[in-house]
Amino acid sequence: MTSPAPLLRLATLATALALVVAGCTPVGDPAVEPSAEVSTAPGSSESMDDDIDDEMDDDATDAGAGSSGDAAQAGAYVEYRDGIIAETAGTKALFFHAPWCPQCRALEESILSGEIPDDLTIIKVDFDTATSLRQQYGVTIQTTIVFVDDDGAALASEVLYSDTTLDALVAAAP
Repeated sequence: MTSPAPLLRLATLATALALVVAGCTPVGDPAVEPSAEVSTAPGSSESMDDDIDDEMDDDATDAGAGSSGDAAQAGAYVEYRDGIIAETAGTKALFFHAPWCPQCRALEESILSGEIPDDLTIIKVDFDTATSLRQQYGVTIQTTIVFVDDDGAALASEVLYSDTTLDALVAAAP
């Protein structure tokens, strides 16, 4: 009788591949090669990782994200990082964004295609990874906007799930 190890390894790899295709990544599985590439379409030579990297690069460029040491300029859309709230002048809006959320993507598109008022900085916060910020501000759903003062204290919040426009975000400001 043959050992079940090769079949088990094959089943593990098939499961890992299914998770990667579904957008999940197995953690700590030594049987899965972390550099394995999955094509985006049959016959495509570009990997999903390349697509994600390209989208992230485009987002950072479009969002006006500068080096991590730069203070955000008013009238900008920037990525959240430690210290950015205290370093940013004017009205600050934390936009709790999830890349998998269609409403978040629509709001981001509106932000990027519109004109952000000079006295407003929109700070994009990753909904999935910023759990301590979500807890701090009581955020339970993506597309939540939290306006904060210079010390990071919440001034007002609004969920823009049904009205995903820059105009709605600006109108929600305290």
